[in-house]
Amino acid sequence: MSLLAAEIAVLRTSVAREAPAARHRCEVVGGASRRSRALAQARAHGRIKGRAVSELAATAPRFVRWGGRRASSSSAAFLLMEIFEKKKTVDLRKKHIGPSCKIFFSHDPIKIVQAKGQYMYDEKGRRYLDCINNVAHVGHCHPDVVKAGAQQMELLNTNSRFLHDKLVLYAQRLQATLPDKLSVCYFVNSGSEANDLALRLAREYSGHKDVITLENAYHGHVSSLIDISPYKFHQLSDFEQNQFVHVAPSPDVYRGKYRAGGADPATAYADEVKDIIEGVHAKGRKIAAFIAESLQSCGGQVVPPMGYFQQVAEHVRKAGGLFIADEVQVGFGRVGAHFWAFQLQGEDFVPDIVTMGKPIGNGHPMSCVVTTKEVAEAFMSSGMEYFNTFGGNPVSCAVGLAVLDVIEKEDLRGNALRVGRHLTSLLEKQKEKHPLIGDIRGCGLFVGVELVRDRLKLTPATAEAQEVIYKLKEDYILLSADGPHRNVLKFKPPMCFTTADADLAVEKIDHILTELEEALGLKLSNIVNTENERKERISSQAADG
Repeated sequence: MSLLAAEIAVLRTSVAREAPAARHRCEVVGGASRRSRALAQARAHGRIKGRAVSELAATAPRFVRWGGRRASSSSAAFLLMEIFEKKKTVDLRKKHIGPSCKIFFSHDPIKIVQAKGQYMYDEKGRRYLDCINNVAHVGHCHPDVVKAGAQQMELLNTNSRFLHDKLVLYAQRLQATLPDKLSVCYFVNSGSEANDLALRLAREYSGHKDVITLENAYHGHVSSLIDISPYKFHQLSDFEQNQFVHVAPSPDVYRGKYRAGGADPATAYADEVKDIIEGVHAKGRKIAAFIAESLQSCGGQVVPPMGYFQQVAEHVRKAGGLFIADEVQVGFGRVGAHFWAFQLQGEDFVPDIVTMGKPIGNGHPMSCVVTTKEVAEAFMSSGMEYFNTFGGNPVSCAVGLAVLDVIEKEDLRGNALRVGRHLTSLLEKQKEKHPLIGDIRGCGLFVGVELVRDRLKLTPATAEAQEVIYKLKEDYILLSADGPHRNVLKFKPPMCFTTADADLAVEKIDHILTELEEALGLKLSNIVNTENERKERISSQAADG
């Protein structure tokens, strides 16, 4: 038996010992550099040790096969081992992981073992187009980001009470993407931490406690954020809304209280916030903050009407409060035209606090709160030190810098703009064809497709949306459905998403919707009349109001 064959046998035996039910279907064949990385990964997992690595690396160039079938990606660079059968993995998850921790496609979950760019691979080597992972912002496992993190980890990782250049260098680079007014950074580790800290900053600065949030908003999982996240607390049957939390209507101009085609929906929605402020004052209290995602994500890919944020900010600041823009889902160039989604409202709008997370580290746990010098000084005057053990550590900052470099070097903002326009154009054509499509909305690579059974009544096509995402999964395309009625298909893919990817996804959606509409008996001939009737109804309501 050759050294290579012996080591492969050892690998398989080792895995079998660790998990009696294990399957290890790995062959090592062709591709030197790929094989070197595979061996390094095997060594990192303790599968191959010592001199054997050097000897294996010196043997013939090789790459990886799954179960006797070559990997579908020519860039596959790993030694793939499925330690457990999929059923065993599911059983162990049920046993050891909290039941409230949900997974995608729970009726038939996907077991992902590797990802690259805009693609994810399951344990059988099948490639899925990822249309939903806004965490892997510059692409899954981007080599520049991986390298930056690994190199810094070899050199230094410590907390921010020690001086290190990466912290201030990253803060400087990040601030350069924002308006000058936003100049002070607090580094934390998740979007939830960032939004929780933003509330503390606003309350300390204003001296008040009340917060205005939006209908269907989601801002995080810690207790303070569940309180301001109707998307979450409306799921709890015994939840009592916090007396200091006030919910304003979502500025949804398709399904909301004030709609496109009506009389100035931006002002109408902003006046709702003004009314809430006056109601709070009538109770002898004042507003600390208004918080909103710059584009609502879980709320259904909602794009606020132009001028809405400016008017809300004016009302809130006049009442002594601050405007918090939550960019956790939509920041870092996703909208294409700008680096930050709040900038879509115009140059005359600047929030008092901006929170960011998810894409900031391309999957590495990090986040940030950026605010003004005045707010930071008010926070300091409380006398309580703010310290976060891992926030702003050297590895996180190195990763963050690499992400910014890749966004710039690969023109990912430009790509988001170009591909987003292409995707939206394709979807608009599908809307003309499919009565199930009620609305297309979004910016850049943040696009929502709202499905309805009736374009006049806007009856949510919730079951149909679920059918679409499961059928797409069968076609190896990953998409999700969200919104208050779970009827909005959400596109928020890695920023390396291409026009060819958009073509493929929309082609599959077209086929699926055609089959669904035939089964439901929905006719294309009804679309024009229904649209005209809907527009007339909105205009009539605006005139009456």
